[in-house]
Amino acid sequence: MDQPAEGEEQQRDLFSALLEYSAEDLYEHAPCGYLSTLLDGTIAKINTTLLDWLGYERDDLVGRRTFSDLLTVGGRLYHETHFAPLLRMQGEIHGIALELKAADGSRLPVLVTSTVRAGSDGLPLLIRTTVFDARDRRAYETELLRARQESERERERLVRLNTTLQRTLLPPALANVPGLDVTAHYHIASPDEVGGDFYDLFPLASGTWGFFLGDVCGKGAAAAAVTSLARYTLRAAAVYDPDPAAVLTNLNTVMNHEYAGDDPRFCTVIFGLLTPDGDAGGFRVTLASGGHPPALLMRADGHVDYLTTPGGQLIGVLPDAHIATTTIRLDPGDTLLLHTDGLTEAHSAGAGGRYGDEAFLEFAQSLAPTTADGAVAAIRELLDTFGTGVDDDTAVLALNVPRPAHEGHT
Repeated sequence: MDQPAEGEEQQRDLFSALLEYSAEDLYEHAPCGYLSTLLDGTIAKINTTLLDWLGYERDDLVGRRTFSDLLTVGGRLYHETHFAPLLRMQGEIHGIALELKAADGSRLPVLVTSTVRAGSDGLPLLIRTTVFDARDRRAYETELLRARQESERERERLVRLNTTLQRTLLPPALANVPGLDVTAHYHIASPDEVGGDFYDLFPLASGTWGFFLGDVCGKGAAAAAVTSLARYTLRAAAVYDPDPAAVLTNLNTVMNHEYAGDDPRFCTVIFGLLTPDGDAGGFRVTLASGGHPPALLMRADGHVDYLTTPGGQLIGVLPDAHIATTTIRLDPGDTLLLHTDGLTEAHSAGAGGRYGDEAFLEFAQSLAPTTADGAVAAIRELLDTFGTGVDDDTAVLALNVPRPAHEGHT
């Protein structure tokens, strides 16, 4: 029982010691600045704390200077045009950031709160102002702004680097194939990350051309390395043996060997071989698919359907991946359209979820018959309607055999 009694006595002594401080002492040495001014701003009273902050003697200010005299030029302008009018209209104003001029010319960032004090007759009598030292806050805000600006500069450097790296993973120009119109487009989902989509069209021996479109799993530098490996392997393999199934088998062997450790990597790819087919102006096309979304064939008569390549397995996962193949003929007016899954997996508000293969098929049916330029332009507009719903890069490659000029286009 003695210990609680002793604690209570110590607490009473502490309270008594605190009560010895007079109200005037609490005003003068408060942890914030106080001043009272007449309605015209003339300083009538100011506490020691604020005098010490500014380096003035009391007689320098009381009755001689106004509150706006203590402000910087910009602060004085703000006080006259905003602060004072709002104070007169509202009777109080809170937490306004200003700068005061000290006696030595230095600046003191502060937060100011003012209220109008009325007399017994209810008329405004004076203005009471509380001033809080905002130097630490200003330093924090300055450092925060510096850090934010540095972060923005770093992000701009990253975007430029990613853009440059992305450009190196795509061909600067597609090969010119006589009798064929070709258009490609690459839609970047985010400039902050390098995507893994890729495509190309290039000449091979004996008047044939190879083309491919693929998608590497993941994003960033690691995906870019796989993309680079896939592109150059496909081109080199096609020179050695242009058979599409052999080309993808070669790529599968390289990727499975290169990334068979703790960080497995894979991709989906369609590789095609273009061969001019007689005097009618068409092409024989052999396609091989390794787990890639099927290509769309848009016929000159308006018929559209997917070229199914069932059973084609991802490239790089298994030592002996199954490669699915199909062969078609492209006649005048026909368009072959290849795309990556960033398009069909985009979030679509109208579809209530992912856009999907069926919606894309209906979209293509509304376009056919079309040209390579027309198909790609329509897809670019479609991607724009998704906005931020496209969360993965999308590559599109369209091959069209133009109609003879005398036939026109329906």
